[in-house]
Amino acid sequence: MQFSDNSSEASRSGLTWQNIIDWAQTHYRDRIFRKDEQIPARPQLIYLVNQGLVRLVGEAQNHPETKLISEPDSPEQIEEAFLGFVDAGKPFEIVSQSSFGLQAYAHLDHTHVVWLYWNDLEDWPDFRLEIYEAFRYQHQRKLLWLSALGQRRTIDRLTSFLSLLIEEFGDSDKQGYCLPYTLTHAQIGSAIGSTRVTVTRLMGKLRRQGVISIKEDNSICIQDIHLLKNNQKL
Repeated sequence: MQFSDNSSEASRSGLTWQNIIDWAQTHYRDRIFRKDEQIPARPQLIYLVNQGLVRLVGEAQNHPETKLISEPDSPEQIEEAFLGFVDAGKPFEIVSQSSFGLQAYAHLDHTHVVWLYWNDLEDWPDFRLEIYEAFRYQHQRKLLWLSALGQRRTIDRLTSFLSLLIEEFGDSDKQGYCLPYTLTHAQIGSAIGSTRVTVTRLMGKLRRQGVISIKEDNSICIQDIHLLKNNQKL
């Protein structure tokens, strides 16, 4: 699974990808992670997902505006938000600011990740351009994500969120288009700025209306993405 859609270019890209994976393994720049294990990623490095799936989570320091006099040193709360997936054949970076950090976790068992510096790609200039293009595409998807999260009603944010995920990662199935990966209602709630209880209630209504269905492994399916996108008054 590579960045280019052209078959001959994809073949060359596949060879380059394998060369980089081999190089990373030779230089001890790779590791296999268990499900939900944190990937010790840091800024200034490029990470490539060779197999499995990476879940990106934002962590923000919640600075209380006021503190009780009796508890002047009460700890700051950490708020987490699910920010998306990076699947096999894709790169990701970690950014960090004083009040916000980005963490990466293996969403599946046997997730294989390699890492390198930008200057390590000097020997693969064409592949470096593909990395740039992959990040440009990810940036466009994040703009769509932000647009979805800017909607006032929770049901609109939920349906837009599911639509974006299924458009990008969905597989065709007898039940329609299904996410091959599961997400908890708490993770969905953190992504759309809502609570687990609200997500559970809205997902239940979408199921009863036949808009979505849930497989035995709890993955989400839809029959018609246009139906999902309809703003329904739930």
